[in-house]
Amino acid sequence: MAAQTQKYNKLAGKHVLIVGGTSESATPWQKLASNPSHTLPSLPPSADRVKTSISSLQSSYPSTSTRISGYACDLSKPTLGQNIEQLFEKTGKVDHILFTAGDPLATIPLDEISFEKILKAGQVRFFAPLMVAKVGNRYLNPGPESSIVLTAGSVAEKPSPNWSIVASYASGLYGMTRNLAMNLKPIRVNLVSPRAVDTELWKWMSTEQKEAFFKQIAEKVVTGRVRRPEDVAEAYLWLMKDSNVTGFVAATDSGSKLV
Repeated sequence: MAAQTQKYNKLAGKHVLIVGGTSESATPWQKLASNPSHTLPSLPPSADRVKTSISSLQSSYPSTSTRISGYACDLSKPTLGQNIEQLFEKTGKVDHILFTAGDPLATIPLDEISFEKILKAGQVRFFAPLMVAKVGNRYLNPGPESSIVLTAGSVAEKPSPNWSIVASYASGLYGMTRNLAMNLKPIRVNLVSPRAVDTELWKWMSTEQKEAFFKQIAEKVVTGRVRRPEDVAEAYLWLMKDSNVTGFVAATDSGSKLV
């Protein structure tokens, strides 16, 4: 019976590192934590946030409390490579790495773009996942049962005004994913590409602005609603569990490319 359980519950007992795991945009850790066989180191921007997230998880899922840990790691500093090295020294061997970290979107009119703004916009969303893959490769258990799952956005395929910087990095992540899948084989590398998801990413908007923005999106997509974090989480879970998928972009975008 134990062997059968392991056959279908492929994430049981696995060590999953979620880079960005204390933000609402990283809801996969909540789904993973509901399974007592998982360990979930997460990577947030501050030690206090780590403690808060771990306490919340331990309260919600007491049976997993000894298997949940977290470490603060700042992806926005020039010491990016060193910070990531230190993170993996703490986490040790892992089976899966999910990169869901993000920062405010650089939605800037073309005539306001500068070289400095371009570089800053890519630090967390492009340079950091590439460095995580480079360093994490040494800590991932070998074989196709292990994987890295990156995160981009549907703006890579669905243009939008003032999103040139963001779209450039999102498109680059598509290429990064496919090339890393070849470089790191047989470890798998995939990417989740959502459109707008109802998370804290939009907290800079007023309530009225957010409601109007989401209403506009909902009216345009096939499903008629903005994606929820718990829906998008299923894409990460699938890409970790299916050891036959690599170099793949999973679009969880409410059918936005159909219209």
